[in-house]
Amino acid sequence: MRLALIVAACAFAASPAVAAGPAAPSLPAWLAGTWAMEQGAAWADEVWTGPRGGMMLGLARSGFGPDVESWESLRIVLKPGGALVYVVQAKGGTAVEFPLAVASASAVEFANPGHAFPQRIRFWREGQLLMSEASKMDGSEAVRMNFRPVETAPKD
Repeated sequence: MRLALIVAACAFAASPAVAAGPAAPSLPAWLAGTWAMEQGAAWADEVWTGPRGGMMLGLARSGFGPDVESWESLRIVLKPGGALVYVVQAKGGTAVEFPLAVASASAVEFANPGHAFPQRIRFWREGQLLMSEASKMDGSEAVRMNFRPVETAPKD
């Protein structure tokens, strides 16, 4: 009987479910939707698709009054090795990758210390609001935006 218990314990300990490492990070589905921020004449829009095929696609634009001052193509990609990466392409320029630094059920942070600015990009939810912050690695030069959900595409 003792031998049977030892053999069963060894078999259980060697099983893939127990021997496997931590699960790969998941895409932040809570980010999906259309988001808008207005503060006086300053405004910003951000739109994210839901997760599909190991990625989420996004776009962002910001401006003042009727003028668009910046725009970006965005992706959050689950790479073949399991790494989660935020990819930003500002104004059609070169794409810059920010690997996942920290994630929880309602927050995600990506970091690229080699990039001039931003070096750290964070998204998190506070109730229905989507919060975002871009900063240096030490948190300096932080640019924070508080987005509200909108049911339709942003206005022209």
